[in-house]
Amino acid sequence: MTATAHALATTAVVGAGLLAGVYTAFSTMVIPALRRQGPREAAALMVGINRVAERGPFLMLFGGAAVAAAALGVSALVRSDPADGAVAAASLASTAITVTVNVPLNRRLEREPGSWTSYARTWTAWNSIRAVAAALAVAVAVGTRS
Repeated sequence: MTATAHALATTAVVGAGLLAGVYTAFSTMVIPALRRQGPREAAALMVGINRVAERGPFLMLFGGAAVAAAALGVSALVRSDPADGAVAAASLASTAITVTVNVPLNRRLEREPGSWTSYARTWTAWNSIRAVAAALAVAVAVGTRS
């Protein structure tokens, strides 16, 4: 593995690991805590959380991890490295779920705060799936480098 490929893999894996932790925290702590609130209050809090996430360090982490995973995927293709390809694929699957499922659900909640109950159920299920995908990227990297 070249130094560049190693740097890409390290960056992609660290990013995936951090995102897996964030997503897991939401499924196991944040959403359960919000469910203890009334639906209107929970929706307002979640909309506020989403607004902060889209403007701050989380967005840099999310975007950086996606770019690193995409670059790792290209590098893996060029180097014929199936392990790094699998790491990239799992990480990018997590990104794809975010963009195609979780973000649209967030937009819907903002427009329709009364949808909190169904939102929380669906969003949390998909959030947990993206957490597993991101964690899988880390597990594959660790398992293939041991």
